[in-house]
Amino acid sequence: MNSPKYKRILLKLSGEALMGDQKFGISQEMLDYVAKEVKATHDLGVEIAIVVGGGNIFRGVKATSFGMERTAADHMGMLATLINSIALQDALEKNGMQTRVQTAISMHEVAEPYILRRALRHLEKRRIVIFAAGTGNPYFTTDTAAVLRGQEVHAQILLKATKVDGVFSEDPEVNCEAKFIKSVSYMKVLERQLKIMDMTAISLAMDNKLPLVIFNLKKAGNVLKVVCGEQVGTKISTE
Repeated sequence: MNSPKYKRILLKLSGEALMGDQKFGISQEMLDYVAKEVKATHDLGVEIAIVVGGGNIFRGVKATSFGMERTAADHMGMLATLINSIALQDALEKNGMQTRVQTAISMHEVAEPYILRRALRHLEKRRIVIFAAGTGNPYFTTDTAAVLRGQEVHAQILLKATKVDGVFSEDPEVNCEAKFIKSVSYMKVLERQLKIMDMTAISLAMDNKLPLVIFNLKKAGNVLKVVCGEQVGTKISTE
């Protein structure tokens, strides 16, 4: 039986991860796949918090390029993350896991407000907590929200699920000769401006020594492997 290395984790999912092979929206097949990946880890007794992006529905930064005011665009992006969070909650509960959605923008009819002590209590009771609406503030990405929530709930590690195997010297989809990086320090990520997470998120993780692992979500079992301490993806830490 696998033995988890971490008791409490925060999993960051991009909105695009929920699209599957579609060009936009939410794939029910992908939702079920993610739920099963999470369940395999949850069954080991690991306490799990999740932050989901909204890029499959609406991306605030992109909208600003069309002339939309940034604050309005970011608020629309936050609402998109809530849609994804409710969809993921449904998938998780259909797979037998108790789940709570907490939102940084109050919408009492559909989700709990974000209250740290309540979130911690849910985690202690082995409920999965999904944090929606980012930080509740414009100009902050869901990557930054994930690091912030990870720190607040005392997660031991942040897992960022992506469509690539980890951090590369260049974009592997652009340059097939890009070199894979097994481990790297926060400072190197900042100095080389590796675009795997935004710089605010990396800086916040560095200040609080929250280790990050960037890995490929589409390879089944990767979440479980990371949690059990196997070498998967790229680890970003002080080392």
